[in-house]
Amino acid sequence: MGPLAGLKVIEMAGIGPAPMCAMLLADLGATVLRIDRQQPSGLGLPNQTTRFNIMNRSRHAIAVDLKRPEGIALVLRLVEQADALIEGFRPGVMERLSLGPETCLKRNPKLVFGRMTGWGQEGPLAQAAGHDLNYIALIGALHSIGRAGQPPTPPLNLVGDFGGGALYLAFGVVCALLEAQRSGKGQVVDAAMIDGAASLMTIFFALHAAGSFTMNRGENVLDSGAFFYDVYECADGKFISLACIEDKFLDEFLRRLEIDPKEMPPKMERRRWPEAKAKLAARFKTKTRDAWCRLLEGTDACFAPVLSLAEAPSHPHNLARGTFVEVDGIVQPAPAPRFSRTPAGKPTPPEEPGERGIASLAQWGLASDEIAALKRSGALA
Repeated sequence: MGPLAGLKVIEMAGIGPAPMCAMLLADLGATVLRIDRQQPSGLGLPNQTTRFNIMNRSRHAIAVDLKRPEGIALVLRLVEQADALIEGFRPGVMERLSLGPETCLKRNPKLVFGRMTGWGQEGPLAQAAGHDLNYIALIGALHSIGRAGQPPTPPLNLVGDFGGGALYLAFGVVCALLEAQRSGKGQVVDAAMIDGAASLMTIFFALHAAGSFTMNRGENVLDSGAFFYDVYECADGKFISLACIEDKFLDEFLRRLEIDPKEMPPKMERRRWPEAKAKLAARFKTKTRDAWCRLLEGTDACFAPVLSLAEAPSHPHNLARGTFVEVDGIVQPAPAPRFSRTPAGKPTPPEEPGERGIASLAQWGLASDEIAALKRSGALA
């Protein structure tokens, strides 16, 4: 099920954005086979057991010894059947394994070879270690996130790893697959988190160039500076979000709170934003979050409660859309986006490398005696 049904993708197991990209492709119907190490490594975070590693959902996995020539030969056999391969190693690692783009494209000229790195395939920092926070720091995103007078705030790893990384890799791979259908030729997709995160910052570079976005955190419309675009604490210690940027939505908000617009400063008079914030903060502290929801939710006031991870799946809107699903007892986001004619199926639980993955090799053209020989050699665990 899903619009990518029929496509075969090899995923070289890794952490962060590459498995997220593989999940996105698998969620939408691609047959993804994860090539894992025989001794997998991770971030060392607690509870990272297979059941909770839901970015590995909806696909099979095999454990291959890439130090053995038989293991390399197996991956190249799979490459011959694949539409795409994605990997997230440092530049040069796949080449040292004899699995670089040149080798793989010789085996399969239509292959799309997707590469995910932080710094990119070349440049002074290409071989340096790094994580999401470093990449978004280098392109101006991190400097811009935070409140006035406070240090930059790490925004989870959404901007670099997943927004600038996984999504751009998935987009690049699908674009290259579309082009390969026309040309008959594959190519390399160089997806770097710094490039993707920089792309996500396009509007803010535009605002900066126009003089509408200052370099002082927490003093702009979209970074918690404006009184009409921020979060406020309620009487019960919970929070709500307010984002009534347009005049008509701000008017609706003020009307529903029975605030005379004349009591508020002009919307874009920045020096008086703190004054307006103080007025709204005092008002929001007079009711609980649920009380404000009853008054404002579903209106054009551009309002929503700030929900925790535990609360979000049970919100009526999320329930109505099926935004979250439960798989093997784990509540998790459903596949996105939605398709009218080729809807995605429900995700399947993440799997350890093992017999289900090995059995799937038959779909990739391997005979049972070949699979048995790979097991005996130790190349396939």
